[in-house]
Amino acid sequence: MAPYILNRVLSIFFVLIAVSFIIFFATHILPGSAASLILGEHATKESLRTLEHEMGLDKPFYVQYLNWVKGIVSGHWGDSLVMKQPVVSIIKLRVKNSAFLAVFSLATLVLIGIPLGTLAALRQKGKLGLAIMTGSYIGISIPEFVTGILLVLLFAGPWTHLLPTGGYREFSQGISAWLKHLILPSATLTLILLAHVVRQTRSGVIEVLKSNYVRTARLKGANESRVILRHTLRNGLLPTITVLAMDLGYLMGSIVIVEEVFAYPGMGRLIIYAITNRDIPLLEMAVLIIAAIYTVSNFIADMLYMYLDPRIRYR
Repeated sequence: MAPYILNRVLSIFFVLIAVSFIIFFATHILPGSAASLILGEHATKESLRTLEHEMGLDKPFYVQYLNWVKGIVSGHWGDSLVMKQPVVSIIKLRVKNSAFLAVFSLATLVLIGIPLGTLAALRQKGKLGLAIMTGSYIGISIPEFVTGILLVLLFAGPWTHLLPTGGYREFSQGISAWLKHLILPSATLTLILLAHVVRQTRSGVIEVLKSNYVRTARLKGANESRVILRHTLRNGLLPTITVLAMDLGYLMGSIVIVEEVFAYPGMGRLIIYAITNRDIPLLEMAVLIIAAIYTVSNFIADMLYMYLDPRIRYR
């Protein structure tokens, strides 16, 4: 087991090194420079050269990259060119906001998607299974902004006023206000991702139900609930874990449309802001953080694989 974990940790390290190089290279081949953005388009050549020397932009590419990596390791992520604030403080706040939304959405997705997928597998030839799959596909086929607007009209419109239309409240401002601002964006994300989880769970459970050990458990007289919970779901959820791991990375950084609809201050809006304003230090670190979340979530999925499937531990 230890060699397997070590191998996965080393793979995360090398993946992040490769991703950091790609990010740094992609942002530095763009036209213009950080010095010209700071001083403006009317800056003189002398002032540009002076500022580029102070920022180390006149050094070779590999030297700039190594200095950037050293800054990441030491915690000195630089300052935002537009906000004039430390990048670490900006990203720390946005990561916290996105983490709340992602965890809340993922928990809702697990509590709804896995039971629905299991039920669709057990009733695959009945009307209930067909209704579950049809409903999930309807949810994924509707664009995010349409789903979000419909939820706003239903629960935050002029006739109901049950929930706020958008924005964000800190946890310290009250649990009720914090939770109310999470419900609508979380419901939108859950409806978008539900079909993936339901379909993977249904496929995995159907495949396991056909296996010999499930047939043997039934022949031994085990009740149906024990067969489903102990034998079927333990192996049938392996594909679903992969989907949930990928969804976690998606929820942390790729929910720009949902964040725009509900004016939610998360990582998605931050990346769009950095791209629009060409805030290179902020953009580099935001994208690297999202990549790190993707790799760590996949590592967690591998550890769950190892727990659910003993063959991985033996191997």
